[in-house]
Amino acid sequence: MKAVLVEENTHRLYIGEAEDPVMGDDELLVSIKATALNRADLLQKRGLYPPPKGASHIMGLEMAGIVENVGKNVTGFKPGDRVCALLPGGGYAEKVSIPAGMAIRIPDHFSFTEAAAIPEVFLTAYLNLFWLGGLKAGHTVLIHAGASGVGTAAIQLVREAGATSIITAGSEKKRQACLDLGASLAIDYKAGPFEPAVKEATDGQGVNIILDFIGAPYWEQNLSCLAMDGRLVIIGTMGGSKAPELNLGQLLRRRLQIIGTALRSRSVEDKIALTREFVEFAMPRFADGRLRPIVDSVWDLEQVQEAHEYMENNKNTGKIILQIQK
Repeated sequence: MKAVLVEENTHRLYIGEAEDPVMGDDELLVSIKATALNRADLLQKRGLYPPPKGASHIMGLEMAGIVENVGKNVTGFKPGDRVCALLPGGGYAEKVSIPAGMAIRIPDHFSFTEAAAIPEVFLTAYLNLFWLGGLKAGHTVLIHAGASGVGTAAIQLVREAGATSIITAGSEKKRQACLDLGASLAIDYKAGPFEPAVKEATDGQGVNIILDFIGAPYWEQNLSCLAMDGRLVIIGTMGGSKAPELNLGQLLRRRLQIIGTALRSRSVEDKIALTREFVEFAMPRFADGRLRPIVDSVWDLEQVQEAHEYMENNKNTGKIILQIQK
């Protein structure tokens, strides 16, 4: 099968041949129509984020496609079904095998490119908001990189939970897109510290949850912005991983929690449970339009190198889709 591979020395991407995946008895073999880029891909191609043990070495953390074959223990799916799913790897290829429990049926009105924009970002946002962040109605959530794939998904999930979101983003276009999705306040992080605006918006109380992709540069402001019993969920360290000194007394006095998270390394059982809970919450909302995948742009398979450069330059609002097969 065709797949996107990486030149070892230059880290440039090219289209080559890879072995077809082997389907297990509890799995589906899926012909991939579209996948989506994630920042983890930018790290993986440089050898900085290896796939979990036993996972495909091919990049790609999500896909949408058509079921080609069904394992002998699988019920409820048949060849021809349209599905999307989270992957530990293998999305930048023509075929992939997935545990049947992780397959999400694609709503009839969604294209494959739209469906490919759902699994990684919405499941990541759901995990970090509900499972780890304890999101409840009435909470206020600070979402950094609000116009990213996870950010645009999180804004919508916060809104649907009856909570309020504040976001940071670096351009007027991105901030307006976040406001249009339901954010109550969009802060320009390039204009100065975000802490004063967060404090003003919350009457000095701070926020209940922070989703942070940036890391070290935001460390002190993040802690200051948390309300009593607040939770800082660290999703990435795009700005650096070495934080300044931590005053543990601050954590004790305000009962703060600092949580590190990575969806890719969770067990298959965890991912199946997360998928099922998310489907129950989200599918009715996708069906009636309350939730929607945010697609920034769609690129042909042959444009994969250019698509990566586009993401590296932080040009996207929402998901960058790679069309594998038409």
